[in-house]
Amino acid sequence: MKHAYAVILAGGSGERFWPLSTKARPKQFISLFGGRPLLSLAVERLHGLVPADRIFIITAERLVEDTAAAAWNVPRANIIGEPCKRDTAPAIAVACGLVRQRDPDGIVCILTADQLMSDVETFRLTLSDSIKVAAREEVIVTMGIQPDYAATGFGYIEAGDALETRTVTLFHKARRFVEKPDAYTAARYVESGKYYWNAGMFIWKTGTMRKALGEHAPELAQLCDGVAEAGSPDDLDALLRRAYPPLRAISIDYAVMEHAQNIVMARGSFGWDDVGSWPSVAGHFSADLDGNVVIGSCEQLEAQNNIVVSENRLTALIGVRGLVVVQSENATLICPRDRAEEVKKLLRRIAERPDGEKYV
Repeated sequence: MKHAYAVILAGGSGERFWPLSTKARPKQFISLFGGRPLLSLAVERLHGLVPADRIFIITAERLVEDTAAAAWNVPRANIIGEPCKRDTAPAIAVACGLVRQRDPDGIVCILTADQLMSDVETFRLTLSDSIKVAAREEVIVTMGIQPDYAATGFGYIEAGDALETRTVTLFHKARRFVEKPDAYTAARYVESGKYYWNAGMFIWKTGTMRKALGEHAPELAQLCDGVAEAGSPDDLDALLRRAYPPLRAISIDYAVMEHAQNIVMARGSFGWDDVGSWPSVAGHFSADLDGNVVIGSCEQLEAQNNIVVSENRLTALIGVRGLVVVQSENATLICPRDRAEEVKKLLRRIAERPDGEKYV
């Protein structure tokens, strides 16, 4: 593990967690789970596997200070602010450059700041085995999660032949990545037993990813090289300010994963959840006898199967069922549970209001 580095991507906006999550306070800073921000939990999961001085966090420039506060044990110099949002592929190119500068033989673990794993020890074992496989072979390792329902909000990985890796974790050749399917297609994927949720985590040697970027995204390979050659934090900051604005916004799946032929998939079974919407939050809390999940203060009369988040005020429900009710400091969301995914659509309308900026 002496060449292992972790890079946590923490630039997401968490729009589906509105109104608790906003541009100024995105999802990774929400402390609903265990009383600590999701970003703090992401750092804690690496304890005993990757030391804090080998953890980098890439976030939005405006969130650097809040990120440093949530990830207090990560060196401040290891927290990098992007000058503008360009999706995951440019951030990953920067990550590879940062590790190449520190260690040419470095193995990069790309992780996210806003997911939960209920079985942390199994996650560490899976990550450790993935590092070993990436160190031995010229492969890109990705993590696939065995689906337990036909989710339409996740991308999928089609698993091919099993590989002999001499590890506890099982590995397969990754045949292809597919985007978020409709309900019928998702059901067929789950029934087949060949498809896994794409968890958005990747492990590779820096040289392996640099080669892939050179073949499939030359402009990002150039960015990676520039970061590796940056002589100081000021040089890096100047490079990012100059290089980022002209870049196209593109995910690593589109830029590399859908084209590369050397991808293997680790089968993850560690209770993964990207907690991407309010209904998904309910699974991490106990419901009352009427099926209501309450975080904070709520009084209800003949109300059933609701999700209520009301930490700083009392919310009262009478005779309603199947609602999501979220109170924040300056906004309240009320919607049916089965329409909670439409929050992003609502946010676009709110942003168009003359005073919309203060709400989103």
